[in-house]
Amino acid sequence: MQKILFFLFTTAFFVKSGIAQVAGENLAYLSEYKEALPYFQELITGGQYAEASKLIEGVPFFASRQFEKGTLSINGIVYPEVPLLYDNYRDQLVTFHPIFNQKILIKPEKIDGFVLSNGSRFRFFPGNSSYFRDQNGIYQILGEGSFTALAKRYKTTKSTREMSRFDEVYVEKSDYFLWNSGVFYPISQGNQAIEILGLEPKELKKQLRSRSLNFKQNPEVYLRFLVDQSSKK
Repeated sequence: MQKILFFLFTTAFFVKSGIAQVAGENLAYLSEYKEALPYFQELITGGQYAEASKLIEGVPFFASRQFEKGTLSINGIVYPEVPLLYDNYRDQLVTFHPIFNQKILIKPEKIDGFVLSNGSRFRFFPGNSSYFRDQNGIYQILGEGSFTALAKRYKTTKSTREMSRFDEVYVEKSDYFLWNSGVFYPISQGNQAIEILGLEPKELKKQLRSRSLNFKQNPEVYLRFLVDQSSKK
């Protein structure tokens, strides 16, 4: 039941985003589709994934270091239950080749969006090339209203101070944006978001205080609340 609900939720997300066709929807039996899924050419024709340096402590992946089944949209087609890893150090989405037992890159120019097993939603958003960390243009969706609240999840490395077998360690970071009609608005302070969304500051700040919401402490929840309020204007 949980798998069915997850499939319906993620399918609804992509349909809402204008992506309506679901791979396997015309097959007589879903089990047959699941058997064929790993061999869909759209999924397994990318280059082989280059493993990260063993001299860097930690992993380059977002959320999980193990393949977990997510939902992927490529060229307008939604593929449920695809083994996925998101390398947010290189901004690359990775799947698994069942025949050659290899990690395979999914070509970034094909990706419309994906949902990881923990429910995190990502989409390709063009138009932010001046931003240094844009890379392949994959952003996490935090919330949607009159604007969309986005997070760019990325990792950097820094040198290790203590003596160990590692030269560097991964450091996870995030930058935040509001997005509307192809335009990105960088957000580094809560007041910026309030102004861009055109919200009434005095009343809104009362609501923020009553919910103990603070941009610096929890920017994801803060921005999600603001874009939700913007849709009620």
